[in-house]
Amino acid sequence: MSRIGKMPVKLAEQAKIEIKDNVITVSGPKGTLQQNMVPEIVVDIKEGEVAVTRVDDSKRSRAMHGLYRMLVSNMIEGVTSGFTKKLLINGVGFRAEKKSEFLALSLGFSHMIYFKAPEGIAIECPDPTSIVVSGIDKALVGQVAAKIRSFRKPEPYRGKGIKYSDEVVRRKEGKAAGK
Repeated sequence: MSRIGKMPVKLAEQAKIEIKDNVITVSGPKGTLQQNMVPEIVVDIKEGEVAVTRVDDSKRSRAMHGLYRMLVSNMIEGVTSGFTKKLLINGVGFRAEKKSEFLALSLGFSHMIYFKAPEGIAIECPDPTSIVVSGIDKALVGQVAAKIRSFRKPEPYRGKGIKYSDEVVRRKEGKAAGK
């Protein structure tokens, strides 16, 4: 039995969950999310809790058990409180700013990089060296943050680039330090 899959998910008071034709719909104060279900997984709602069980013990259903429990849990958390990722920019002359619906990044290239956030994602720049990505879909928030980070990943010698706020960049010595 999956350790994660067997734990019930507590249903928040503001969240409503519906299951219809192998599609789970969770709605709350921040929005609505949908997830298609595989036939090997059964979702039951009772007494303010959501229980995820599997039909049999096949390899595929065991693999999907914990996955769908966490997907349901993330959907409930997303529509009630939402998810955020914070990115930090290090480097001389590196900066970010919000221009209408675009994020304008100056990262040492000969041109500015303009990034448009997908539907359901909000990007803010509290100051020129930090970016906050927020939304209700955890996977989409992480994907957008990873895309922004990929424009200039942190390099190990000087630490220049875009990194997550909780990321630790392992620094290397230069070739002069080796002598």
